[in-house]
Amino acid sequence: MPYITWNGPAPTTAALQSVTTGTAIKTMLQLATPAARQIQLLEWGFTLDDPPGADGVIELVQTDVAATVVAHVAAGVAPLDPNGTPSLLTLGTSATGYTASAEGTTTASRPFDAVSLSAVTGESPLTYTRQWMPDARPIVAVSKFLRVRATTPTTAVDMRCWIVFNEVG
Repeated sequence: MPYITWNGPAPTTAALQSVTTGTAIKTMLQLATPAARQIQLLEWGFTLDDPPGADGVIELVQTDVAATVVAHVAAGVAPLDPNGTPSLLTLGTSATGYTASAEGTTTASRPFDAVSLSAVTGESPLTYTRQWMPDARPIVAVSKFLRVRATTPTTAVDMRCWIVFNEVG
């Protein structure tokens, strides 16, 4: 069953707000797989309100260590099927959440995608989406962390990002 989650609380009476990247590496969205379930990536992407002040990078990476994040609640990890069951992702400040306040010390990682950002106005991909073909969909192992990390070294930008995934056996 597919799910979607964003780097912010689920919108209710207001639109989904963008979150500032800061000027050092920052985890914008983190998913924590439970001990008995993997996830398979279907799509991810982001939008930026403005181009960064210097060249930057947005990356999708699996890590072995969690960042400290604002914890998502179950409503923030939405099934795309209206009759779907809640996600089994682990929720919490060292699990599934957004807007990291501390990155942790990653010792092992697997990159799945990276996007270079140009500081030249009009050359940055202000919106980026990647969908994987069925045989090329990355799988995040049990008890690991999937992160969308942004590095915009001189000027913070406002960003919205999302991940669409399936939970698998």
